[in-house]
Amino acid sequence: MAELVFHVSAVWSGSGREGSGTLSMGGQRIAYSAPDTMGGQGKGTSPEELLLAAVTACYSGTLFGLVQRAGLPIARVDLHTEGTVSHYPAAARFSGITVHPTIMGGDAAQLTEYRAAAAAARDHCFIGRTVRDHLEYRVGVVDVQPTAQ
Repeated sequence: MAELVFHVSAVWSGSGREGSGTLSMGGQRIAYSAPDTMGGQGKGTSPEELLLAAVTACYSGTLFGLVQRAGLPIARVDLHTEGTVSHYPAAARFSGITVHPTIMGGDAAQLTEYRAAAAAARDHCFIGRTVRDHLEYRVGVVDVQPTAQ
């Protein structure tokens, strides 16, 4: 079995919530800091959003593939993801992530099959499998739109 290694570089300056940094990955530079809702600078993205982005990216691709393999019509997946931080500020921790997929170009009459694919994608996405043992990771509302807008 192969072992894959991924690389991200960071440059950070400043103390705690007062600081900010830049991530370098995949040829992109992304500014980040603690979010303003947590007393940070709110510059660029935040570690919290980056965690949600990783889950969202993995889940969306996994769901698209599962829907396609099931032979269901699909043009694209639109996805809204929300993360919940509990016990803020004393013992803050991510307690839940919920994905809300919308299947664009789907057949609303097959909503049950799309919901099954959405649930299966939660269990097949390897980033999701990584986080699900540490927080509640769930599929929320699954919507099907007949035309890709």
